[in-house]
Amino acid sequence: MSYPLPNGGAVSVSELNRAVHQLIEQAFPLLWVAGEVSNLTRAASGHWYFTLKDAGAQVRCAMFRHKNQYLDWVPENGMQVEVRAEVTLYEPRGEYQLNVEAMRRAGFGALFEAFEKLKAKLGAEGLFEAERKRPLPAFPKRIGIITSPDAAALRDVLTTLARRMPSLPIVLYPTPVQGDGAALKIAQAVRAAGERAECDVLILCRGGGSIEDLWQFNEEAVARAVAECPIPVVSGVGHETDFTITDFVADRRAPTPTAAAEMVSPNREELAHRLGILGGRLERRMEALLEQRMQQVDYLARRLVHPGERLQNQGMHLEHLGQRLASGLARTLDASQWRYRQAGQRLASAQPDLARRQAECLHLGRRLEGAMGEKLHRTEAALQRLGANLVHLNPMAVLKRGYSLVETAEGKIVTDSTMVDKGDALRLTFAKGWAEARVEDKA
Repeated sequence: MSYPLPNGGAVSVSELNRAVHQLIEQAFPLLWVAGEVSNLTRAASGHWYFTLKDAGAQVRCAMFRHKNQYLDWVPENGMQVEVRAEVTLYEPRGEYQLNVEAMRRAGFGALFEAFEKLKAKLGAEGLFEAERKRPLPAFPKRIGIITSPDAAALRDVLTTLARRMPSLPIVLYPTPVQGDGAALKIAQAVRAAGERAECDVLILCRGGGSIEDLWQFNEEAVARAVAECPIPVVSGVGHETDFTITDFVADRRAPTPTAAAEMVSPNREELAHRLGILGGRLERRMEALLEQRMQQVDYLARRLVHPGERLQNQGMHLEHLGQRLASGLARTLDASQWRYRQAGQRLASAQPDLARRQAECLHLGRRLEGAMGEKLHRTEAALQRLGANLVHLNPMAVLKRGYSLVETAEGKIVTDSTMVDKGDALRLTFAKGWAEARVEDKA
C-alpha cells in the first residue's frame, strides 16, 4: 500500500507521521498481544502507561481511564498479560504504540474455562449443596491449620487465634500451597488430618495472589479431598474478592484467613462479657429465690402449732369422735331390733299348713308311682318290637344263610362288578371269620 506524497519533493515530519499513522491503522486491526508488563505508570488523570515486552522486543502501551475503569484488578510490573489493542502511532513523538482496549492475565481465558468446567462438574455431583454442609463446633477442643509454614496467612491465623482464645490447642498440617505438585500435597494433608481425627475443625488457608497463585485450590484433587474430609473444613483462601473451587466445596467459606480464624474460634472477651452478664443474672436469681424461701419459712413458722396444744386439740377431737361413735352404735342397735321384730311378725304370718302339704305330697307320690309303671310297660313293649325288627335286619343273619360281604381294599361295599377291576384285592366277610381274594375275571 502506498501513500500519496506532495509534488515538489520533501514532506514535513508531521505529514510523514500522519501518513505512517494512517498506514499502520489500516494494516493492523484490533488484536490480542501477549507480554510482560514493565515501567508501569499510573497518571493522575487515571490513564495507564506501560511497556509490554518479551525476550526479544518491547512496545509502548497506553490504556486510558475510560477503558481501565472497567478492569476489576490492577496490573503490576512483571505480570504476564494479554491485551486487546489497536496498533497506532503517537504522532508528536513519532513512536508507534498500542492503545489498549481490554486486558486480562495471561492464560486467564483457559484457566477461567477450566474453572467453570470443574465447577459445573462438581456442582452436578451435589458437592456444593447446602444440605451436605456441616455446622462448625461452637467450642472446638482443637483446631487444625492446613497451609505452608512460611505463609503470611499462617501468621495472621495464629495471631487471631492467640488474640481470641490463646488456650486453644492448634495442630499444623504443613504443605506447600503454591507451585507444581502443590495440589496433590494439599489433598494429602487434608486426608491426613481427616484420618488422624485429632481436631474438631480445619482451616485451609493461604494469602491472596493472582489466579495462577491460587490455582492449586481450583484442582479437582483438592476439592474432592475437602468434600470427603470427615472434619468440618473452613476455606480461607485469598482475599474477599477471590473465589476458588475449594470455597464452594468447603463447609464454610471465609473471605480471608483472618476471617477463617475468627469463624472457628470463640472470642474470650465476648465469652467473658457474656459470663459476666449470666453471672449477674444468676446472682439476682439466687437472691430472689432466697428471699422467696425466707418468706416461705416465715409463713410456715406462723402456721407451726405447739405440740402440747396440738395434742390437746387431738384429744378433744377424739372425745368428740367417741361421742359420735356411741350415739351411732345406739341408733344402729335400735334400728336392728326394730327390723328383727318386724321380720319375726312377717315370718309368723307366712308359716305354712304342714298337714295339708303332707297329704298333697302322699297323693302326688301315688300318682307318680302309677304313671311310672305304665310308662315302663309301654317302653318295654316298644323295645321288644324294635328287637324283633333288628333281628330281621341284622346282616349277620343274612350271612348265616350262606351269603358273604364283599369289600374293596378301601373298605367300600361292592354291589356291582363295575366297582372292581381284574387284579383288585377284595375282603370277604362270612358269618364266621373273613378271607382275602383277588379278582380273576368279571362280567
